[in-house]
Amino acid sequence: MDVSPDVWGQLALEASQVYLTDGTAAKSPFAGTTIEKLPDKVLLHIFSYLSHKEICRMARVCKRWRLIAYDTKLWKNVSLRPEISGLHVGSLESLLALISIRFGPSLRYIELPIELITHTVLHELANKCPNLTHMLLDFSTAMQLHDFSELQAFPTKLKYLCICLSEVIFMEGFMRKIYNFINGLEILHLIGTYEKVEEEEEEIYEVINVHKLKSATPNLRVINLYGINFVDDSHIDAFSSNCIQLECLAVNYCNKVTGSTLKTLFQRSRRLNCLLMNGTNLHSEYLLQVEWEKCSLQELDITATDLSTECLQDMLTRLPGLRFLSAGQLNGFNDSVLKTWMEAGNPRNLVALDLDSSDNLTEEAIYKFLCKHGHQLWGLGLSGMTHITDSLWQTVLPILTNAKNSKAKFLLTVISFVSSDGRYYEVVKANFERADRMTVVRTLTNCRVSNYYLLSNYKDLIFN
Repeated sequence: MDVSPDVWGQLALEASQVYLTDGTAAKSPFAGTTIEKLPDKVLLHIFSYLSHKEICRMARVCKRWRLIAYDTKLWKNVSLRPEISGLHVGSLESLLALISIRFGPSLRYIELPIELITHTVLHELANKCPNLTHMLLDFSTAMQLHDFSELQAFPTKLKYLCICLSEVIFMEGFMRKIYNFINGLEILHLIGTYEKVEEEEEEIYEVINVHKLKSATPNLRVINLYGINFVDDSHIDAFSSNCIQLECLAVNYCNKVTGSTLKTLFQRSRRLNCLLMNGTNLHSEYLLQVEWEKCSLQELDITATDLSTECLQDMLTRLPGLRFLSAGQLNGFNDSVLKTWMEAGNPRNLVALDLDSSDNLTEEAIYKFLCKHGHQLWGLGLSGMTHITDSLWQTVLPILTNAKNSKAKFLLTVISFVSSDGRYYEVVKANFERADRMTVVRTLTNCRVSNYYLLSNYKDLIFN
């Protein structure tokens, strides 16, 4: 946005004045200070808040700013995927120059699109960036791969690796070249093409060999298999057979996962405390076989599965110390499940609860549960429940004393509000319109809020 010189002058004048208790202006100790007089370390700190696109623009202002913009401290975390707000690099030659001159030993994290993933680039990263620990390789748009037959080097200190898979390109030729370099991995993301799948049934290709990959990565703590159309229970079984350090497993939107190997998973992976299975095809009979009372599970997501009421009651009453539960869009989650959990289960450690679009839960059952356990919750999600009314919120808000993301925190100075469609939304919208705030009310069709940020491995699970 262009700002006129007069406006800048007025802002500078206001910034150079301080006011005494009687309202008179006093001379500020910073009067006359301009950005040219700021020390380099202050400018460097300011630049650290900018994106790399903006930093490159700042480099054109003057020689001094150019030197600061090229400081390697600003290039520790780099995305070269312009479609994901990253920096656009026009050629391999430009990237190789960046690696040598600007990235170097300071580089910790890099995201590469398919056109920049070559054996030459990977060699340079391995040789010039010895402290590189986090890498994302985006093959999602690939129709063919570069030739990796000459690949002899790969970053060896990687703790985090994210691979965005192609729908049709087989990755095994590339993977065979890097197996010997990735045995120190602690966090692995394999990202599928769930959002691109059309309704028509198409042939499904297993574009990466998970069974071989697990042998090369024995130290994994976090595994995220997101939206991969070929992943099934055998792949979960494969990882559990080799990854004894496993703490977090996410298979969200892997619709071939039924839960048939979950019993074995918990028997092998004693440290597993987080299991995310949103949008999978879980079968109740398999989950009834799991020895929940013997596991260490603290965080569970079973949203949009098809588990029965009996299964939910059995699971929740046998889990010893659940802290995080996301169980929305479940027809089987009804009043009897909440009642049984309160009476025969152990929800005393619960800090996050998401019951999105739980149409079979009544206000009365939710109220009773929150009266008993609402004071301990940090996050509560009741979106998509059109039958929830203002009376419930007015009653339970004083109970949610620990909530970090509830209406109670912003009702006093409300500037925006998200509500479920239905009667409550209509009432609130009318109230806001009378207050001349016609644009701040939103429904769940425009915005949804998740409690995922309360997961203990939340930062490790972010892959974009």
